[in-house]
Amino acid sequence: RLPHQASGTEPVTDPLPHGAQARPDGTVVWNLPLPDGQTTSRPAALRAAKPRHDDADVALLEEELRAALARADALADEHRRLKDELAETNSGVLALYVQLEERDEQLRTAHGRTLRALEDALRPRPLHVAGLELAVHYAPASDEAPTGGDLYDWFTLPDGTVHITVVDALGHGIASTRTALTVTHAVRTLALEGHPLESIVARTDSILAPFDQSVMATLQLARLHPADGRLDLANGSHPPALLCHGDGTATYLEVRGRGVGFPLPGSERVLTTHLGPDDVLLLYTDGLTESRRDPCEGEARLKDALCRHRAEPTERIPGLVAEELVSEVLHQDDTLAIAVRRTS
Repeated sequence: RLPHQASGTEPVTDPLPHGAQARPDGTVVWNLPLPDGQTTSRPAALRAAKPRHDDADVALLEEELRAALARADALADEHRRLKDELAETNSGVLALYVQLEERDEQLRTAHGRTLRALEDALRPRPLHVAGLELAVHYAPASDEAPTGGDLYDWFTLPDGTVHITVVDALGHGIASTRTALTVTHAVRTLALEGHPLESIVARTDSILAPFDQSVMATLQLARLHPADGRLDLANGSHPPALLCHGDGTATYLEVRGRGVGFPLPGSERVLTTHLGPDDVLLLYTDGLTESRRDPCEGEARLKDALCRHRAEPTERIPGLVAEELVSEVLHQDDTLAIAVRRTS
């Protein structure tokens, strides 16, 4: 606003700067130019701003929000229900699993008792003879078959001589056990009838062949006289007996012969030797010496093991020897070992 002119004076005639325009009310207006690129319209942010919602829109949004919250609550309830059902189902499954485990343990226990009873039925009764100690170790080729083709028998003849039979029937499992039982029973019958030791292998074959042509087994027969330590051996294709002397030396007792079911079965001769006091005789099957590829290596390891464990109690010797020889097994096989010590 310009100051009023004093009365009686001339109006100001100086030009106003920047093209100012005077208005009748005494004010002055300047039209100032804007910087380049700007206009007098509203800024873009204001142009893009959405109009405010009215009350109806707000009410609709609130209704939709309440519906969404209700659905979320329903889903949460359903989730809790399913979680509870799953927990209940898991509890039932766990209880069933525990019952199955208990039942399985009962079956394993019953199965073990049956297998032990079967093993005991196949073994001869422990033999107690003055001047001798006898011990045996047996292990089947597979835990699934409690018995195999390796079998033994021992008994005392009427004259006091101890007879021992070791049989290794062809095959594994129950079928081979039947063959081994057939052979041992035939040998026992012939021995008790008084047949000479050198003829028993051949006569066993002649008795069994007409009934079952599939019978095939190796066998070792030993007769031990407790009074003087005399030992007689006959053989049918079986690994040789091993004798460890009291001085720590060991000797394989070789006897040639062919087993039951082999061509020309029979023992070629009877080997006679003596057991001195504290000598240990080992009768065994090839599961010990053929646990590796080289049987000669197995025989050398067997000799070393027997000499090393000779001083152990007799009942421990077969197990210790077998454990040492089958520590590294290339193929599974039944193992049988019998230790006989002369004590006097």
